[in-house]
Amino acid sequence: MHTLSNIRPVEILLVEDNPGDVRLTQEALEESKLYNNLTVVTDGVEAMRCLRKEGKYADATRPDIILLDLNLPKKDGREVLAEIKTDEKLKLIPIVILTTSSNEEDILKSYGLHANCYVTKPVDFDEFIKIVQAVHNFWFSIVKLPAE
Repeated sequence: MHTLSNIRPVEILLVEDNPGDVRLTQEALEESKLYNNLTVVTDGVEAMRCLRKEGKYADATRPDIILLDLNLPKKDGREVLAEIKTDEKLKLIPIVILTTSSNEEDILKSYGLHANCYVTKPVDFDEFIKIVQAVHNFWFSIVKLPAE
């Protein structure tokens, strides 16, 4: 049996500007019992600063996964996705697009920019928990991720 002392938490970067969706994600992660450190940034410019460890993010931990909304202020999720996937130091971090958009064009563009998966946020809390648990199970129980 594992104890928390010998298991490191999953480092999650949530890029989301809607406070309600941030709260929902936090609650879903708590409900799913995923041992994690959740870092939240509310726009694309802050996301890139965090990932590049600039300014107040100098001590930021590299995320194991990024949950990225598409509709963000300052720099939208599509721009953030493109920037991450063309950066040699960041491009291997899995990016889950977690957005309200089910627009086919957004889906195609996201995969074209090398998103690892695209998930439409359900409105229902119980469904949202199932989505978070599925993301957790897939990315941290099934998939083998590269080391930094």
